[in-house]
Amino acid sequence: MAALDDVLDRVDGQLDQSLERLFAFLRIPSISTDPAYAADCRRAAELAAATLNELGFAAAVRDTSGHPVVVGRTDTGASRRVLFYGHYDVQPVDPLDLWDTPPFEPALKTDAAGHKRIVGRGSCDDKGQVLTFLEALRAHRDVTGHLPVDVTILLEGEEECGSPSLPAFLTANAGELSAEIALVCDTLMWDRDTPAITTGLRGIVHCELTISGADRDLHSGLFGGAARNPTHVLAGIIADMHDEDGRVTIPGFYDAVREPPEAVRKQWASLGFTAEAFLGPVGLSVPSGEADRMLIEMIQSRPTAEVNGMYGGYTGQGSKTIIPASATAKISFRLVADQDPEAVKAGFSDFVAARVPADCKTRLTFGEGSRAVLVPPESPDLAKAATALEQEWGKAPVEIGSGGSIPIVGQFKAILGVDTLLIGFGLDDDRVHSPNEKYDLNCFRKGTRSWARILEALA
Repeated sequence: MAALDDVLDRVDGQLDQSLERLFAFLRIPSISTDPAYAADCRRAAELAAATLNELGFAAAVRDTSGHPVVVGRTDTGASRRVLFYGHYDVQPVDPLDLWDTPPFEPALKTDAAGHKRIVGRGSCDDKGQVLTFLEALRAHRDVTGHLPVDVTILLEGEEECGSPSLPAFLTANAGELSAEIALVCDTLMWDRDTPAITTGLRGIVHCELTISGADRDLHSGLFGGAARNPTHVLAGIIADMHDEDGRVTIPGFYDAVREPPEAVRKQWASLGFTAEAFLGPVGLSVPSGEADRMLIEMIQSRPTAEVNGMYGGYTGQGSKTIIPASATAKISFRLVADQDPEAVKAGFSDFVAARVPADCKTRLTFGEGSRAVLVPPESPDLAKAATALEQEWGKAPVEIGSGGSIPIVGQFKAILGVDTLLIGFGLDDDRVHSPNEKYDLNCFRKGTRSWARILEALA
């Protein structure tokens, strides 16, 4: 523990230099979605590779069909190997006039509450979070001359535009990227003082459903009351998807749903997560999910069926009295372990078919879909990381599920066969993807210290 104390002191002692390195990274406008910034994306990759080589990694910029990835490895013969994933690309900065300072001129500011914060595009998502890990590695190297575990680092440059090149790269380099556990630092804390480990990510199935009736739009005065109206049929199908208690009514939808451990549910119940705090800021007040579930369960551990858009007939100004020939809805399902996307697709197909009347035709098309990801609650690495975080923050981390989907985590499981611990130090007010993105200085500092502890614990 004496050596770890020295490592933690080193993190604090080199904080100013760590910020200088982060600011150099943040100054590069590595916007992946805009081809005009392709050279800057490569420049960011080259800086990351140079940093890893400086830390003793064998690192290189590797070309893909899109923006390059950076792969670095240590091979010291340590008893364990971890894979760390992050991304160096950032979101566009529009609207530029809403930024208080230029987005690629990072600055350290103090807010009204006295909190120091790093401001600039990528400060939280994900350059600042990546640097917490790299600076923890640096502190271990400086103090002990080695790392507690062997580390493989994978940094991509297309996360903000859907990671189109990454699955093929993972498949082609699976042996090189193999590890016992993957680590991702691109998530949030529970609150400013409470760390979190994201242990579950919902999967997703999305589809488009079109109901067609007559071979053209019909005059509603001539045909109304006699001709089938596809918008009525579509609305009826959608209305039937949930019962009055908020449960999804598709047969078999909940068959594979796994309940969270009772200890986790008790932890969630103790958090004081209220509708007022969660829904109030967006102008709502009453949860609409399953009536017998806590609000936190609705968004973390329960599956959903949502209508993302509906259209049909005339939608312009004024009136046009028709019975439309077709109506369409875009629908998505968020899945939890152990739901099978293919089973959900089949169940919804049968559900729709049972509700389509004569004189109507159906077109139902699905996206590929992805499974939910769940870190086994009995994982020794989960317990080690939780203990390390508690030692740093003075309170146990909250184990949470994410309502969103992070495809890379599922790909790590499917292609590399490894589970992932998602441990991030962002806050929900960091304005990620928005003007004036920021990262609290305390989150950066204690995030670095946390990784130093976690690396030691995983060894």
